[in-house]
Amino acid sequence: MNSTTGLPRRGLSRRSLLRGGLATAGGLGLTAGLSGCAGTPLAAGLVGSELSPGTVTFWNLFGGGDGARLQLMLEEYRRQQGSADSLQAATFAWGNPYYTKVSLATLGNKPPDVAVAHLTRASNLAAAGLLEPITDDVLALAGLSPADFNQRAWEASQYEGQSYAIPMDTHPWVLFYNVDVCEEAGLLGPDGLLAPIEGVEGWEEALRAAQAVTGEFGAATANVGDTSNSWRFFHTLYRQRDGHTPFLSEEGQAITFDDALVEDTLATMQSWTADGLMPRNVDTPAAQTLMFTGRSAFFLNGEWEITTAQGIEGLNFGMAPFPQLYDTPAGHADSHAFVLPRMDRSPEQLERAMGFVQSMLGQSLAWAEGGHIPTYLPTFESAEYQALEPQSNYAEVADYAVYDDPAWYSGSGSNFETVTGSEIGLVQQGLTSPQAAVASVRSQLQNYANTANPL
Repeated sequence: MNSTTGLPRRGLSRRSLLRGGLATAGGLGLTAGLSGCAGTPLAAGLVGSELSPGTVTFWNLFGGGDGARLQLMLEEYRRQQGSADSLQAATFAWGNPYYTKVSLATLGNKPPDVAVAHLTRASNLAAAGLLEPITDDVLALAGLSPADFNQRAWEASQYEGQSYAIPMDTHPWVLFYNVDVCEEAGLLGPDGLLAPIEGVEGWEEALRAAQAVTGEFGAATANVGDTSNSWRFFHTLYRQRDGHTPFLSEEGQAITFDDALVEDTLATMQSWTADGLMPRNVDTPAAQTLMFTGRSAFFLNGEWEITTAQGIEGLNFGMAPFPQLYDTPAGHADSHAFVLPRMDRSPEQLERAMGFVQSMLGQSLAWAEGGHIPTYLPTFESAEYQALEPQSNYAEVADYAVYDDPAWYSGSGSNFETVTGSEIGLVQQGLTSPQAAVASVRSQLQNYANTANPL
């Protein structure tokens, strides 16, 4: 039995057989890639480093502006506890490497007390038996309940009807806009914000109006060097056209997307680059620069790029949800969340871990300043957040966010996004046809669908 949750341990399995051998491998292998750590340089369990009694260990994958903001939040937790030794935090490389480290450490019985995971990756960790369930009793240790969270994100935290993560934010793919260009193009409303853009025709009209001002492009988004971005763009449009047919089903064992709908959506995306409304071949820095310098009205990417935009002297920019071009409101998103890797915890350890989560959620406004939408409703509904601009101007996306379908190979920074995004990018660049891209995506994903979950 698990001493804190009362749940039976899984029986002997491939994971159980590997656990002994991976304990050493996980411990040694995890020391590589450690960077930007707060406190002492070693995460708990890596090489058996001794911890002060009552220390909470925490792993995350935040770099750049998110990483700098997190360090301030961690220091606040230490201040609240009155001790620098109250927390040992470590930051690892984003994406698959991070999730491999968390998995190996948990299998080796050396996980941190608390870790960060994307909700699109947490379900696979839960399916592998690597996470503790987040029950109402566990939440109550921090004075929390499911009603304290955005329900779209809370639903995405579940696997087989049980929550395994505590969502920290919703981070959607959004629209950045150059206010000066949009004003000259007649695209602003009387409040000075971007006026509503509706339907494909309305979007194309806005792009042409902007292009008449910039002399180059209406909008820009990376289609080279960022496969996840190409997927996010497509996924937003696909879900707006069909909010019910999943791309993947049966935990990724079935490829269920609508071929004709995918082809038509790709053809529409290709038409925008072929007609010159959007650049045919551009990476993220170049796409940003086009909007920053007034050579494009719009820049399409995740809201986390707000930190970059804020760092451009003299740039007058705004942010909004990506327009609804089809029948269903939808915007690609993911959520950062706190998870409790499975381990034998004492009641005191569990209470300390949840106290740390409570502190982080209580600092959600600081996190929101970096662009992320708070899922913790007391912060989301606060006057301080509602007055935060441009961050609160796209907050509605949290209520219709669409996440990657669950599969062992899907989620943020996954093989799934690499496969799909690569083909979508080729279509945007005019290097392949929508029909060929659909055939290639289906073929490549089928290989993953036919492969058993390696965890």
